[in-house]
Amino acid sequence: MQSDDLLKQVNFIKEIDKLKYIQRKTKLFNSERQENDAEHSWHLAMMTIVLAEHSDKPIDVLKVLKMVLIHDIVEIDAGDTFIYDSLKDHTNTDEELLAAKRIFGLLPADQAEEFIAIWNEFEEGMTDEAKFARAMDRFEPLLQNTSNNGGTWAEFNVPYQKVYDKKKAIKDGSASIWNYAENLIDESVKKGILKK
Repeated sequence: MQSDDLLKQVNFIKEIDKLKYIQRKTKLFNSERQENDAEHSWHLAMMTIVLAEHSDKPIDVLKVLKMVLIHDIVEIDAGDTFIYDSLKDHTNTDEELLAAKRIFGLLPADQAEEFIAIWNEFEEGMTDEAKFARAMDRFEPLLQNTSNNGGTWAEFNVPYQKVYDKKKAIKDGSASIWNYAENLIDESVKKGILKK
């Protein structure tokens, strides 16, 4: 007979498979195919491992990995809100909190509490780990859009200032990555793939 905790954990694992069906607006590097949330989370996890040395502060890499893997699971219920959406606020945390409680609530109580706390920490963006995790979350789509001749910036006519304002959160986690990102944004303007 299987333990109750194992059954709950397997049920959660099955539920989060739905993340693979949540389509994002951004497209894969040099591609016309939209990225899904599971691909995005995996990429952020790899970026965290590769780029952790560029964090401005010492960070618990395992905690950052948990954040980047957990942060979008709520979109199974809440859906993905495009960061540049002008009609709906990207920080729809009330809707997402309900989703977090339902989805993470499938787990045994101690794990559910841990996952909700990690999700909240990411959303609040105050700790060094959350700042670095959020830097990764903003950096990846920037790399995608520059690889796709403007990608969603061009598709949705997103102006420079809006891109700059959303991406400057990278600076809170890593000055060196922000310097690189800021140069990419400026180069995108020069190339005409981002309108000033």
